[in-house]
Amino acid sequence: MTNQAHVPVLLERVVALLAPALEALGSVLIDATLGLGGHAEAVLRDCPNARVVGIDRDPQALDRAGARLMTFGDRVTLVHAVYDQIPQVLADLGLERVQGVLFDLGVSSMQLDLRERGFAYAEDAPLDMRMDNSSGITAAEVLNTYSFADLARILKQYGEERFARPIARAIVKERDREPFSNSARLVELLRSTLPAASQRTGGHPAKRTFQALRIEVNDELGVLERALPAASDALAVGGRIVVESYHSLEDRITKRTLAEYTTSKLPPDLPVTASKHQPPLRLLTRGAEQASVAEVDANSRSASVRLRAAQRVTEGKAA
Repeated sequence: MTNQAHVPVLLERVVALLAPALEALGSVLIDATLGLGGHAEAVLRDCPNARVVGIDRDPQALDRAGARLMTFGDRVTLVHAVYDQIPQVLADLGLERVQGVLFDLGVSSMQLDLRERGFAYAEDAPLDMRMDNSSGITAAEVLNTYSFADLARILKQYGEERFARPIARAIVKERDREPFSNSARLVELLRSTLPAASQRTGGHPAKRTFQALRIEVNDELGVLERALPAASDALAVGGRIVVESYHSLEDRITKRTLAEYTTSKLPPDLPVTASKHQPPLRLLTRGAEQASVAEVDANSRSASVRLRAAQRVTEGKAA
């Protein structure tokens, strides 16, 4: 495992954004993507009155985070769930509102480092890519069963792959010869299908296809579209939400959702906005914040991060 596996992205900034909402005794942070627990550990250390509810769909991540956070005792509650299940998690714990929600999206360093999980294309591995490897369809099943049209759609929509149709056509032809099971064969197919010029300038030829497969297998964008409104609605007045995205599709959904919650729906020429008509959230960040050059040098995973944050200022939901 690499040394970077345990380095949370924008750690100090995340804690600084959340801390003002976590000062009161018994305040609760939902870490909706617990991972290895790095952000949760920092919050528990720096916000001594807060407790953390850590959610993750990956049982292995929960096991490792649980060991890491053991010293914090009953200030930590771990829940095996997908993060669009926040309302159910809160109901099960008897919580009506929380003071903070954190999303650190995308695949975790642990998942990338564990060869058998199939997320990385650097070495041959089973084409799994499930964040919860106890259930659901695998990447191999997607490759071997989806129609040409559906393969082309997810490659273009989720991978933003310019050559989606030629790749989908090659996958269908190759799987007729032998079903896909491991990543090396898929990577070789991509190398032979993509134009040489695009491989010289567009990064690793497998990057976009693997992203598309991972998003499809885990319904990442659908989950996010459901989770962000649920998280925003769960915030108490004064509570804060922080979202770290790692590609444009995630950040686009985050930006759009926060805009819905921070923009007044009343005509702009009204002289006074009644409090009950004010938007429920206000932005804490101007645009999307990025990691510093120094952080990117120390932790390459931070290179693509885009951070957005907001605070609840009124009751109610987005119009």
